[in-house]
Order: sequence, then C-alpha cells, then structure tokens
Amino acid sequence: MTDDVKKFGEVLGSIRQELVGQGWRVLSICEESFEAFFAGDTSAASEVVKRDDEVDTIDVEIEKKSVALLSAAARIASEVPESEIREVLVIVKVNNELERIADLAVDIAERVESRIGIDVPDTFRVIANSVIGIVRDTCSALEKKDADLAKLILRSEDTIREFKGNLLRDAENDIASGSMSVDCGFMLHGIASRCEAISDHATNVAEQLLYALTGTIVRHSTEGWVEIPKDD
Repeated sequence: MTDDVKKFGEVLGSIRQELVGQGWRVLSICEESFEAFFAGDTSAASEVVKRDDEVDTIDVEIEKKSVALLSAAARIASEVPESEIREVLVIVKVNNELERIADLAVDIAERVESRIGIDVPDTFRVIANSVIGIVRDTCSALEKKDADLAKLILRSEDTIREFKGNLLRDAENDIASGSMSVDCGFMLHGIASRCEAISDHATNVAEQLLYALTGTIVRHSTEGWVEIPKDD
C-alpha cells in the first residue's frame, strides 16, 4: 500500500465519522422537533430551528471534503479499492439525505405555533415515534455498517405510507362528522406528509448504505424493494 492510498483511507475514515455524527445530530433535531410539536412548545421549537444552521454548515463541510477526496482518488485511481471509491460517492448522497431530513424536522417545528389550541390525535404520536425509530435505526446502520439492519429499514417504508393513509382517512371522517376542524385536518395532513418524507429519505440512506457495503443496487417496485446483484 502506497502512502497516498493509506492517506486516502485515513481521510475517508475521518469523513465517515463526521457523517455518522451528522446522522445522530439530525436524529436529535427530529426528536426535539416532534417533542416541541406535541407539547405546543414554541420556545423549544425555536431552538430546533436554530440548530438547522449547524446541520447546514457541516453538510457543506462534508461535501467539500468528499469532493476533495474524489479529486485525490482521480490521481491514484488504479491503487484505490473500488469499495472505497464507492463509499465516497455514497457519503455525498447520504449527506444530502440527512440534510433534507433535518429540513423537514425544522419545518415541523415551525408549525408549532399554528398547532397551539388544537388537540392532536394520539395516533399521530404513534407515526412520529415510528419515524423516529426509523431514523434511529438508520443512524445505527450507518455507524455499525450493518447491511442487515439497512434491509429492515427498507421494509419499513411501505408501513409508514400505509399508516399515513389510515391516519388521514380517520381525519377526513372526523372532519365530516364535525369532531375535527378543517384547519386541524390541514395541519395534520402536513405533519403526516412530512413524516412520510422523513421516512423516504431514511430509506434512501439505507439504500445507499447497502450499495456501499455490498455493491448491491436496490430499487423500489410495486412488490417492494428488489435487489439487483452487482456484476461479478
């Protein structure tokens, strides 16, 4: 192993750790956002919004370092293992997915003020907790390089989508019966949609993680996630 290749691996490991740290940071923002929303705590929501700047700053740093590392790889391409090149590409994509999750969490926090005075059904706490669990598992899979856990995360996407559909049907029935206001229905629709979007981004991370770890490409179809084995 040449010094350049060794240095490449060391820098890659450092960026990887920064990405893992970003994942746990984003999870914390999601947790704080949902807590602020269900508590109707505008002060806590404001703190969540402030944390978005930190995520954005680190997002840019990781991307810049990754681009620089890819430039270095171009100079020593014949010596760098394919798996490490693949991982750099995945880091850039995962970094973007995490930033989008943080944006969605902040958007939920920004809706806290409009939620005050509205009784949110307990079922929405269930979908929020489910989404938090998916993001937490995503961070664990990323940190531990756990392909099996990444596969489990992929299977959760359709569950969240179905859960959202059931919640919104219940809300529509409540509006029709007069037990829920239209304003409340619109607000809950927005929250449920953002929960689904967070789940989608988390499963995108799991998809990329599987690619980095195994070289396997996975795609979603009407029957669920399908693995496309790498070429031998």
